[in-house]
Amino acid sequence: MRLALFTDTYAPDVNGVARTLEKWEHFLRKKNIPCLVFAPNPAAAAQRESSPFVERFMSMPFVLYPECRLALPNPIHMRRALEQFQPTLIHVATPFNMGLCGVHYARKHNIPLVASYHTHFDRYLAFYNIHWMVKMLWRYLEWFHQDCRRIFVPSASTLHGLAERGWDEERLSVWTRGIETKHFHPIVDRAALLAEQDIAEDQFVVLYVGRMAPEKNVDTAIAAFAKFQREVNQDAVFVLAGDGPQMQQLKQQAAREGINTRFLGFTGMPKLQQWYAAADVLLFPSPTETFGNVVLEAMACGTPVICADSGGVVDTVNHEWNGLLCEPGNADAFCEALEQVYLDEELRKRLVARGLAHSLRQSWETIFEELLSSMEQAALQPAVNSLIRHIGR
Repeated sequence: MRLALFTDTYAPDVNGVARTLEKWEHFLRKKNIPCLVFAPNPAAAAQRESSPFVERFMSMPFVLYPECRLALPNPIHMRRALEQFQPTLIHVATPFNMGLCGVHYARKHNIPLVASYHTHFDRYLAFYNIHWMVKMLWRYLEWFHQDCRRIFVPSASTLHGLAERGWDEERLSVWTRGIETKHFHPIVDRAALLAEQDIAEDQFVVLYVGRMAPEKNVDTAIAAFAKFQREVNQDAVFVLAGDGPQMQQLKQQAAREGINTRFLGFTGMPKLQQWYAAADVLLFPSPTETFGNVVLEAMACGTPVICADSGGVVDTVNHEWNGLLCEPGNADAFCEALEQVYLDEELRKRLVARGLAHSLRQSWETIFEELLSSMEQAALQPAVNSLIRHIGR
C-alpha cells in the first residue's frame, strides 16, 4: 500500500486532528508503508523544518478555525508529486481545499478513496451566527464523501449520528483515539508547578484545556466556576490552558465575575502533562466534540473529568463511573459536579482509578493496526457508485 494523505490541518498545527494524523503518518513509516502528506503551510509563527514526507502549499487562515489553514494548492506541483509517488490509496481527512484535491485525483485516476470525519462543523455554525448554512453544509459533506469506500469516525456516537442522517452505515467505521502513557501520566511535582503561578499546594485547582472559542462553551465553565467559588470554595483556582479568538472576551468575563483565574495561553508538552496531573479536576464543557482528546489525556494523568453530556465525549465518559456528565450549557449543573468532586473524596478516588484504567487500554499501536487493516480491506472493495459526477471527471 502507498498512501497519499490530504488534509487542511497537520503538525505543527495545535489541535487533535493534526496530532492524530501526524501519529498515523509516523506509524505507517514505522511499518515501512510509504505515506506522503499533502497539507497547507503552517502559520509563520509555527514553522517547522521541511520533511520529505510532507508536501506543503501556500495557505491562509480558516475563518471558523484561525489556527488551521486553508491551502492554495499548486496543481502542477501536486500532480508531479503524485505521479512520482504513485499512490494506491488516497485518504482525505478534511473536506476543504486539500481534501477536494484528494477526491478529485482519486476519482480522475480510479484510485481507491477513504476518508476520516473528525469535526462536527455543522455544530460550529450557530456559534458564529451562520446557522443558516447548516443544510448547505450537509449537502456538501454528503457530496464530498460519496465516493469514499470507507469513512472513519472518532466515536460510536458520531457514527450513529451520521447513520441517522442517511449515510451508508456499511461504509462507516470507528477509528477511536489512543493515548501515549509515556507522555501522559500522573507523575508531577505539584507544589513546584503551582508555585510558578503563585498557587498554594492546598488550593483546589480546576483545569480547562482547549481552544478559547465559542464552540467550546468556555463561558459556561467560567460561570460554573464563579458560582462554585462563591458558594463552595473561595480559595479555588481556575487554570485555563489554550488560546483562541475568545481569549480577551473570556478574560473580561472572569474579571467581571471576580474569580481567581490563571490564563496560561497555549501550553505544550511537557508542561501540559504537568498541569493535567497537578489539577484536582478537568472541567470540559464543550458540546461539539467528535471525540475529545483532552478528556482521555486528563484520565491518563490521574485527573477526574467533568464534561458536557454531548458528542463523542460520551463514548469515553461513563457518568459516575469514570467521570461526570452535565447538561450542555448548564452552568448550575457543572457547578454541582464541581461540588461533588470537591466534597466527596471517595467519588474522586473512584473516578481517578477508573479513568486511569480506561486510558491504559487505549493503545495507539492497537488502534493503528486495526485502522491499517480496515484501509487495506477498503482498497480491495468495489468502487462506490456515485450519483453525482465530480469536477474534472
